[in-house]
Amino acid sequence: MTSIPTRLAEAQAPRYTSYPTAPHFSEAVDGAAYRRWLAALPPETPLSLYLHVPFCHQLCWYCGCHTGVANDYKRVAAYVDLMQQEIGLLADTLGRGESLRRPVTALHWGGGTPSILSAEDFAAVMDHLKQVFDFQPGAELAIEIDPRHLTAKKAAALAAAGINRASLGVQDFNPHVQEAINREQSFQTTVDAARRLRAAGIEALNVDLMYGLPYQGLNDVKQTASLTADIRPDRVSVFGYAHVPWMKKHQRMIDTAALPGVEERLAQADMAERVLQLRGYRAVGLDHFALPGDALFQAAGEGELRRNFQGYTTDQAEVLLGLGVSSIGTLPQGYAQNEKDLVAYAKALRAGRLPVVRGVALSPEDRLRRDIIQALMCEFTVDLERQAALHGLPGFDFSEDLARLRPLAAEGLAAVEGACVQVSAEGRRVVRLIAACFDAYLGAAKAGGTQRHSQAV
Repeated sequence: MTSIPTRLAEAQAPRYTSYPTAPHFSEAVDGAAYRRWLAALPPETPLSLYLHVPFCHQLCWYCGCHTGVANDYKRVAAYVDLMQQEIGLLADTLGRGESLRRPVTALHWGGGTPSILSAEDFAAVMDHLKQVFDFQPGAELAIEIDPRHLTAKKAAALAAAGINRASLGVQDFNPHVQEAINREQSFQTTVDAARRLRAAGIEALNVDLMYGLPYQGLNDVKQTASLTADIRPDRVSVFGYAHVPWMKKHQRMIDTAALPGVEERLAQADMAERVLQLRGYRAVGLDHFALPGDALFQAAGEGELRRNFQGYTTDQAEVLLGLGVSSIGTLPQGYAQNEKDLVAYAKALRAGRLPVVRGVALSPEDRLRRDIIQALMCEFTVDLERQAALHGLPGFDFSEDLARLRPLAAEGLAAVEGACVQVSAEGRRVVRLIAACFDAYLGAAKAGGTQRHSQAV
């Protein structure tokens, strides 16, 4: 079992899918700023697209996503119309016409449950995107799916629209855990969904699991990991449940007393990794696993692994355009987030305005620290002097960061040799804490006592 001191496993840290992290976004970045940033992009810049659908058939108590229940499909259809308007506004900003179509190397539908869209609506949005953007050969077009609502017709429609990777939400296969998180989903239902996707030609599959759920025991995690391996997805994510009821009020439906303690969470994480590795999967970064032949594993071995808002990815595009309510985009100038409130999002679009309402412009130091944190999260090592030189900041003073790192190094979780930081095998489980040592914003937030994150393990 991983030997991590309890106080560290219980410590809070960001997930570092961006830097600076979203709590540090402000209204200083708005739709007008976003429009200027878009206009400054060279036409040949490869783009990645993220589309957010904030609707589900029912709400799972563990969920930390920006979503809600759509009791009537009319709400979903109306939202599709809004997304179409946003695509149109992006086209106007970037320039229309065959010669102006920007290259797209990756697309990800997230949510919520994006597969809640009807086949016709999904095809219409994808067709519009293909009119505006130039999807490159080999582009990965992915979607998150609730297996409980995937029919053979829907799988065929997704494939016809160009989807070539699907993520199946599972979390846990044991009925008593599913009941506690309001997500009843049998193993056979998931097997059937995988079969339908593969039959339709979507062979690249991910499965999302969780540990640390209410009433979840070590054997539950072991069984779920083993059954998942039976399905043989290319990739498996195993996230620790983040209990943040101050942010997600529906998590108050979960009995806090039923949540596993920190030692049990560590054991569960270790168990999932042990089972998956015995079944041929290999660890990739933090909480991700892939088969050796998968591109994600190969990217990790070649130093090409990246981390964005969807977790670890092979996507090399430096620009991510977020579409839909609450979505976040990444541009060379900084991050831009759309309006979280659906009514306000609709109002902006109907007024002909890009719905960005917050974000952050990156300073040279931000870019340096972002790449340091990215290297730690993806490669578990970083050369501070080299990174500083690459960013035009030779001689950058890391003394305060290294002072914050010193206690973790003393625990054997990291080693510092000259300007190089190396995360140890045991330190990988708490790499978020190691990365946090280089987060200039986190220290300021702690001093103010206003910021809370999920626990590190």
